[in-house]
Amino acid sequence: MLVLVAPGQGAQTPGFLTPWLELPGASDRIAAWSDAIGLDLAHYGTKADADEIRDTAVAQPLLVAAGLLSASALGDVAPGAVAGHSVGEITAAAFAGVLDDTAALRLVRTRGLAMAEAAAVTETGMSALLGGDPEVSVAHLEKLGLTAANVNGAGQIVAAGTREQLAALEADKPEGVRKVVALKVAGAFHTHHMAPAVAKLEEAAKALAPADPKVPYVSNKDGRTVAGGDEVVARLVGQVANPVRWDLCMETFKELGVTALVEVCPGGTLTGLAKRTLPGVTTLALKTPDDLDAARTLLAETGSPAADAAGA
Repeated sequence: MLVLVAPGQGAQTPGFLTPWLELPGASDRIAAWSDAIGLDLAHYGTKADADEIRDTAVAQPLLVAAGLLSASALGDVAPGAVAGHSVGEITAAAFAGVLDDTAALRLVRTRGLAMAEAAAVTETGMSALLGGDPEVSVAHLEKLGLTAANVNGAGQIVAAGTREQLAALEADKPEGVRKVVALKVAGAFHTHHMAPAVAKLEEAAKALAPADPKVPYVSNKDGRTVAGGDEVVARLVGQVANPVRWDLCMETFKELGVTALVEVCPGGTLTGLAKRTLPGVTTLALKTPDDLDAARTLLAETGSPAADAAGA
């Protein structure tokens, strides 16, 4: 059984979309999506520098577009389950057929703008803690006024809060933590700082007509599978201001009997976590189109020919 996963914000790098636009029809799809959401995805994915694509309002739709484009290039194969990390949950909702591609991109455009606006109120950010005991780290973060916004498994927790709180964390790491790494994001996502964005997403969600997932959809909220389209959308909205439990998602992958994991473009982060947490599971990251043949082979061996993997 194969799970198709989509990475979250921070996975983007300058120019990462360039080789994907050389695929047949890719430029046209990106142009159509750009028109639909009022954002030049081709520019930001090929020419923009690191600071430009760090902007939340840009990074989030860019990541979803890249995930959809790379998944569609895999062809007519359905995974056994889907999941996404943070904004990657919207990409996964499209994989599962809950939203069509354009609806997913319009929702993520609203999400990115709303979260950027919420982040501008107070100077906030996120930092990854490498190593240490999760319980000890979470207690230490609470003492500093920080939130464990992402519990990623493999000994990795992401702290979120104000710049002052994150500076205090740098100076006073939890026992056992080897390193604190600042992430390429511009806000304290999945915390109370994002509450204003939730209200805007709730309004945007009223215009959606979600379908029930065609394949098991694993949610960041609690790692459980969600069977209803309305429930998927409700979780997408609420998750903006609540912690991401990727560790619980990986526990569910184990329960489902997942034997392989493919991470769509820009892949690498989630496959890295899986390698450390899911022994025996074959992993593959779509970084460039050169990775497509290996991914197609893996999907053919573990998936079942069915609906378009991109949910298009």
